[in-house]
Amino acid sequence: MVKSGLLDKYREAREDMVRLLGDRGISDERVLSAMLKVERHLFVPIPLRSHAYDDAALPIGEGQTISQPFTVAIMTEALRVKDDDKILEIGTGSGYQAAVLAVLGARVFTIERIPSLLKTARQALDGMNVRYVSKSSDGTIGWKEFAPFDGIVVTAGGPEIPKTLVEQLKVGGRLIVPVGSHDFQQLKVVTKKSESNDYTVEDKSDFKFVPLIGRDGWPETDG
Repeated sequence: MVKSGLLDKYREAREDMVRLLGDRGISDERVLSAMLKVERHLFVPIPLRSHAYDDAALPIGEGQTISQPFTVAIMTEALRVKDDDKILEIGTGSGYQAAVLAVLGARVFTIERIPSLLKTARQALDGMNVRYVSKSSDGTIGWKEFAPFDGIVVTAGGPEIPKTLVEQLKVGGRLIVPVGSHDFQQLKVVTKKSESNDYTVEDKSDFKFVPLIGRDGWPETDG
C-alpha cells in the first residue's frame, strides 16, 4: 500500500495519465492500477512537478531522466510481473520504476551506478510502504548474490544484450532491455529457455534511452 497525504492534488492528472496509457495500447489492468497508485510527482524534482504526469521523460540530474510513463508501462507490461516475483532493475534513476514494480507485489532489487541518484531515490522509496533492496554498482554485471531472478528490467540502452544478465535469469524468466546505438534503441524482450542460457528475443517499440554504462554496456567515457 502506498502512503499518501490526505489531499492528493495530483489525482486527476494521474488518472488522465493512466487513461492515456490505455489509449496508447497498455492493456494490463494490474500495470495501469499500479501506475495510478504510485505518485510520480514524488520522484520528480520539485521545480518540474507540474509536469510530472505529462507523458514525457524529465531530467533528474547527473544527465539522467525519469522515463516517460508510456515507457515505464510498456516495459512493466512486458515483464509480466506476478505477486512475489523477484525482479532486478538495472538503473534505479528516480526510483519510479522500482516503485511501480513493488506496488505490483514484486520483490525488487535495484542497482544504480550514480550514488547521488540512488540516495534521492531511496528517500522517495522509503516514504512508501514497499519492499526493495538497492545498491550502487555496475548494473551490467547484475546481482549474483540474489540470482536467479524471475525478471530483469534495464532502464538504459546498451550496444548488445548483456549475457551476464541472461545468466542470472530463471529458466522462463524475461529480460527487458533496450539495445542499439547511442541515438536509437529497440526494446528487446529476452526469454530464457534453458539452463545453458539459450533464449528467444521479441522486438518491441523503438526508444531513446540514456546510455547503459558498465562492463557489459558502453564505456564510462561514453556516459
